[in-house]
Amino acid sequence: MNILVIGSGGREHALAWQCAKDDKVQQVYVAPGNAGTALEPKCQNVILEIATDASEHSAVIEFCQNNAIDMVIVGPEAPLVTGIVDACREAGIKAWGPTAYCAQLEGSKTFAKEFMEQNHIPTAAYQGFTDVESAKAYVDEQGAPIVIKADGLAAGKGVIVAETIEQAYEAIDDMLADNKFGDAGSRVVIEQFLQGEEASFICMVDGEHILPMATSQDHKRAFEGDTGPNTGGMGAYSPAPVVTQEVHDKVMAQVIQPVVDAMKAAGHPYTGFLYAGLMIDDAGDPYVIEFNCRFGDPETQPILMRLKSSMVDLVAQGLAGNLPNEANWDARPALGIVIASKGYPETSSKGDVISGLPALDNQGDNAVKVFHAGTAFSHAELDNINPDVTTHSKKEIITDGGRVLCVTALADSILDAQQAALAVTAAISFDGAQYRRDIGHHAIARENT
Repeated sequence: MNILVIGSGGREHALAWQCAKDDKVQQVYVAPGNAGTALEPKCQNVILEIATDASEHSAVIEFCQNNAIDMVIVGPEAPLVTGIVDACREAGIKAWGPTAYCAQLEGSKTFAKEFMEQNHIPTAAYQGFTDVESAKAYVDEQGAPIVIKADGLAAGKGVIVAETIEQAYEAIDDMLADNKFGDAGSRVVIEQFLQGEEASFICMVDGEHILPMATSQDHKRAFEGDTGPNTGGMGAYSPAPVVTQEVHDKVMAQVIQPVVDAMKAAGHPYTGFLYAGLMIDDAGDPYVIEFNCRFGDPETQPILMRLKSSMVDLVAQGLAGNLPNEANWDARPALGIVIASKGYPETSSKGDVISGLPALDNQGDNAVKVFHAGTAFSHAELDNINPDVTTHSKKEIITDGGRVLCVTALADSILDAQQAALAVTAAISFDGAQYRRDIGHHAIARENT
């Protein structure tokens, strides 16, 4: 089999790595990939134009046709929202992901909120606004803390948890007046601040059948103690102890199944990964913070460290409409720590040489895998050449984005996984490198009690 994975982050490295481990797979192409995917056995980076609007996806279609691609797995949200799955299907190419219609669940906060309201899915109270004064008047009425969200895609940075009225005003001005997020922030959703513990609940859906993946918990805030601005995610672990079996059953019945049923009834069956970002309150009741139409990043990395089933088989079954209702998992937990570049999340530094990367993955008692995200080779022209590991390993690896690496460990406990990941993380260095040392603190506190 030949597989095309679209994307360049740690999520895509993890997906490509999982697919390449399957004996049925001859070649995994990653577009555009990163330095880590270029070094992965049976993986090859390719440069393709991925359309950023709904106009066309001809470059991807042509590549698939010319390279006998059996399966396309789409990682990031932007090409899903612009209809890459629709285009592939029209060309007779098997692509795993939701259609553009279904991807509106992530592409528009307003669409998602209205969808949840119509289908009685528990979520925070909200209102949408396009003008500054009305938005600020609503904040005055509701008080703080309150949550301000850019309506469109903002790389995980378009959500501001305002602790004060002044912070809410600033977020509204940034989005509606100052165009901080471009078109994504031309409309804002202002919603009730929910209290509880967050969890990521990700499923595979084939239009009718649902396969829940292992649960996980992301760490959105930039700094330790869950402080600082929101990011795309500074680390994650799996499973999430807050999702008990009782909570799991509630999420399936009150959140996931209603999405699948409603999309099917609307004539747009949901296929692909479906991600519900949840707040679990003290009573164990789930509320949807957001929907994503793809695998989470960095949740994918620890989840796939634990997956014992073949990802290729699961996607093939999903494409055929016969997903199983469960997968095989390593009982041990996994935890990933993101190393970000200087200035992240406001800015990012590129071109800084990375040192201390382990030569090989540690496959001992505490298995550690370094998944690449914002990385490249110092000679970028080599990135799209069929990788010779010996040749590439002699080239310097440099930073090429905000989130650079995700050091992920599999161990007997969350604490052991955290310590194993931290040991490798501490040995990796580049100018301005930053990471959190408290990833997994909620689960570790539970382990200690």
